[in-house]
Amino acid sequence: MSAPRLAHRLDGIPPTIFSRMSALAASTGSVNLGQGFPDVDGPPEAIAHAVAALEGGANQYAPGIGVPALRQAIARHQQRHYGLEVDPDTEVVVTTGCTEAVAAALLGLVDPGDEIVVLEPYYDSYVAMIQMAGGVRRPVTLRAPDYRLDLDELRAAVTPRTRFVLLNSPHNPTGTVLNRAELQAVADLATEHDLVVITDEVYEHLVFDEHAHVPIATLPGMAERTLSLSSAGKSYSFTGWKVGWATGPAALVGALLAAKQWLTFTSGSPLQPAVAHALDELPDFPRELAADLQERRDLLCAGLDAAGLAVRVPEGTYFATTDVRALGWDDGLAFCLALPERAGVVAIPAQVFYDHQEEGRHLVRWAFCKERPVIDEAMRRLAAAELQA
Repeated sequence: MSAPRLAHRLDGIPPTIFSRMSALAASTGSVNLGQGFPDVDGPPEAIAHAVAALEGGANQYAPGIGVPALRQAIARHQQRHYGLEVDPDTEVVVTTGCTEAVAAALLGLVDPGDEIVVLEPYYDSYVAMIQMAGGVRRPVTLRAPDYRLDLDELRAAVTPRTRFVLLNSPHNPTGTVLNRAELQAVADLATEHDLVVITDEVYEHLVFDEHAHVPIATLPGMAERTLSLSSAGKSYSFTGWKVGWATGPAALVGALLAAKQWLTFTSGSPLQPAVAHALDELPDFPRELAADLQERRDLLCAGLDAAGLAVRVPEGTYFATTDVRALGWDDGLAFCLALPERAGVVAIPAQVFYDHQEEGRHLVRWAFCKERPVIDEAMRRLAAAELQA
């Protein structure tokens, strides 16, 4: 028997950078400011509800679309925060995290050859899933140092073959929160060219300073053409629970569900009631988390700046981005591979999130969703290390 080979649909898609860098952190004993997971669990009250569900017999398959209590809580969440009215029975589906929601949306909606406008840099699963679905990426770059949406480039990216916009705001990895004018430009294009917008809003509640997250579905004419994706993982610090959701018109939600049923079929039964409780009974937790994260953001950014790394203070998410050229590096991957030995710290090279490698070759992403002593220790190590190339 000849050695099996990777399916062509995966050609050119490397293993996720997060696994590689987290393994490097573990093998070197480095402080991991790479992968975006918090050091502290979410609210104990929600954990207690998960335990009660486990002990109460919620251990068999949940409905593929999600348990009614969670779908209803998600619908209330959309109405309470954004004034969006969705039917919990036809316009909400529970997913195994937002990553599956993205995968199922693309697999359920995209035909081979369909073009998808996507903001670059992008979360790496977007590239993999667009390729697996047979779609064609049409990247629009958020360029350093401001990472704003260039409206002329956005318009130029749309062709007669474009059918979708895959939007991400608050944006990973840049930390940009798209403002209303930028969102309106996307909405205008979507309306003019009859595009569906798939929007990843997993960091929806984690915004800082005077910035505010505006779901594009709230703009005039957009509710009927927008599939909104989110998760409890970031808003409630339960990334390992992998409970996410999609909301939107029944036809779009149904297409996502048609693909999801062949991926995971259903998502963790005992965790769904706990997330429902969190959404309904602990609505202030994400706001309090955001305030705490803002302080940790400032701690990280001050330390990076003191280490000679030009840092852009993010408007939202878990992440800050630096330019390593001031330290004599022109390759962020080389910098990140050398960093554990030089400083005992791990970060993520941002170039892996770009088609246009030259735009991100010199950029590095750092996570601040860690406890203060962890950030302090990482900054102490950076300050004591020789970081010049």
